[in-house]
Amino acid sequence: MSQTLHKYDPERLCTYLQHHVAEFSGLAEIVKFSDGQSNPTYKLTDTAGRHFVLRAKPPGTLLKSAHAVDREFRVMTALATTAVPVPQMLHLSGEDSLLGAQFLVMEHLEGRVFWDPALPEQSPKFRQDAYHALVRTLAALHDVDPQAVGLADFGKPGNYFSRQVARWTGQYRACETQTRPDMDWTIAWLERNMVPDDGQTSIVHGDYRLDNVMFDADTPDMIAVLDWELSTLGHPFADLAYQCMGLRLPQDGMIKGLEGIDRKAQGLPEEADYVAQYCALRGIAPPENWAFYMVFSFFRLAAILEGVLHRAQSGNASNPRGMNTMSRSIATLAQAAKHTAQGRVS
Repeated sequence: MSQTLHKYDPERLCTYLQHHVAEFSGLAEIVKFSDGQSNPTYKLTDTAGRHFVLRAKPPGTLLKSAHAVDREFRVMTALATTAVPVPQMLHLSGEDSLLGAQFLVMEHLEGRVFWDPALPEQSPKFRQDAYHALVRTLAALHDVDPQAVGLADFGKPGNYFSRQVARWTGQYRACETQTRPDMDWTIAWLERNMVPDDGQTSIVHGDYRLDNVMFDADTPDMIAVLDWELSTLGHPFADLAYQCMGLRLPQDGMIKGLEGIDRKAQGLPEEADYVAQYCALRGIAPPENWAFYMVFSFFRLAAILEGVLHRAQSGNASNPRGMNTMSRSIATLAQAAKHTAQGRVS
């Protein structure tokens, strides 16, 4: 067994999985995936050589509503019959599981996750096709009728951005590791410039980017959208802006971006083209208030990373490496939010 963050009795876990996961023949090995900062995720191998994935809340005290594996389980179960590719959900434990935290078990898929959005090892044609698949899947997600898939109550009514700014401001303040003037400025700007509720509501992923999807082992076909813990009912332009945020992020940050790359030459999307393609796929008008959506995206990711940094400093992170890098990334995001609001970047 590899070292993990969760303490458990292997024999008890084996018996539990045999009782609750169809076709699970017995636990032969459990290995923690090394990447990821949020919910610890493990590859299970049973005695018949089959693979499964176990994804759990981190141990210890967590922020309210954080690390919601139950929401991940529910939304992926609901999307199984739609055009959005998701792994098959196999089991959801209770909160008082034998790992000491709630966990889900899902299908293990053989494919590729790309951690560098520049896709440096791929051809320009592959990059173009991969990003086309990314935007097509996002448009397909936002076209799913929440009521039709049993998710009508998956989020709260009212102005999504107003709720989100309040939520992430509260969580940021609850885990603030140092004073960040650019974050304070951005929070005040978002509150002053809140967009009105235009009535658009979709299932939103909340963390939709290249390294949270899986591609086929040999082609740019997307086979799964992963990491749904931040999903809810919300405004579709939040997901779109969050995806486009990656086009503006520096290449050497903790979360890599595409800033400074000749994207046309490399087969990578320009922001305006990406947004236009999304709108054409959905048959909708181009977004108004684009600067607000981008500022919100930078702010929200900075707030999320502040929580991860706080947890790492408390010794409770899934992957506690690089805290200094993370702190610098938060500062970069906060500065980008402020500059976008001030019109200092396109």
